[in-house]
Amino acid sequence: MAVVDPRIASKPVPRISKETMERECVARVKNVRALDVAFLDQRIPRYERDIINMVGMGVTENAALKRNVKEGATGFSVTYVRAKTGKGAALHRHATEEVFIPVKGRWQVFWLEGEVERTLDLDAGDVVNVPIGIYRGFRSLTDAPDALLMAIVGGPDAGKVDWHPSVLAEARKTGLSVDDEGNLIIEKATA
Repeated sequence: MAVVDPRIASKPVPRISKETMERECVARVKNVRALDVAFLDQRIPRYERDIINMVGMGVTENAALKRNVKEGATGFSVTYVRAKTGKGAALHRHATEEVFIPVKGRWQVFWLEGEVERTLDLDAGDVVNVPIGIYRGFRSLTDAPDALLMAIVGGPDAGKVDWHPSVLAEARKTGLSVDDEGNLIIEKATA
């Protein structure tokens, strides 16, 4: 006897045309647009990167960041990050898990163990699942201009980013801050 998942057993099997699948459920990497100021830390030189929101909305601070797959995701989001050597994301944390998978190039994930920074180097195809609530960041270790990292954030509500206090202070100097709801405020940099 076959085991049937009761969540779908009583529902009809959906039908979807190739055209609808392509239009609503596919994002071609050659056609996606990146956003260079999606997060608080992106004007800090060592954290400059491109954010490409592929599926779902995940964690976002800038309303200009749109998903590339029109059909929404439930319970997860997938974002691509492009960055030059030594650049990536500053220390932050989420109320959900976050998985990093290098697609192209070598990447380094770093986190705080108390006040001590720890690092883990990853090759293309490696996977790390960062536990909930840990301050983490990442950086590209690859000289190639096409270094690409996939970030998957779990949960039906990814919430907002909780930035390490040192990042908040440094970002304010660049003219970026967040409001009480965690939305990005873009101003001119201070001299």
